Amino acid sequence: MDDMSTPGRWHLRSPVDARGQRVDPWQFKKGQPLDIEGVIRFPVNPTGIALEFTLASFLIPVVHRRVVALFERLGLQKEVQFIPVEVEGQTEPWFTLNVLQIIRCIDDARCEEVLYWLPEDNRPDKLGQYRNVAGLKVDPAKIGDAHIFRPWGWKVVLIVSEHVKRALEQEGITGIKFLEV
Repeated sequence: MDDMSTPGRWHLRSPVDARGQRVDPWQFKKGQPLDIEGVIRFPVNPTGIALEFTLASFLIPVVHRRVVALFERLGLQKEVQFIPVEVEGQTEPWFTLNVLQIIRCIDDARCEEVLYWLPEDNRPDKLGQYRNVAGLKVDPAKIGDAHIFRPWGWKVVLIVSEHVKRALEQEGITGIKFLEV
């Protein structure tokens, strides 16, 4: 999660292209490599302390180059794609973290609450998918050896292994908060 408790922190807004036009934010949750043409920019409002991990609008992860270097040292290049971006007011390299795996692993029985899209919701495109998940819990047996992924049906969440969590904490990456699932 994005640690919102940092006083004076920045907030990244919706991504735009070089002309200031909105970039499709949902493409970053598909779990597949992206071929991005042109520059993606993230406006900052309010400005403040830059964090090395931030969830921009639409929960798009934006990370500092230190996160990229750490993931490379951990050998996670096949599980993520780092897309260079520009962040308003910053000269250092920043990246969106595009997670390349979606795993069907939510343990409905252990979650606090799970709601599904139903026929009466009049959303045939979402029928049978998760509408809400509270108190998310996953089935570890379904995860295998994945170190970072999004759960199928609830792609607003990023899940990392204990190994990655410890590495991020030891590296002192700012802006990140963990919840056990």
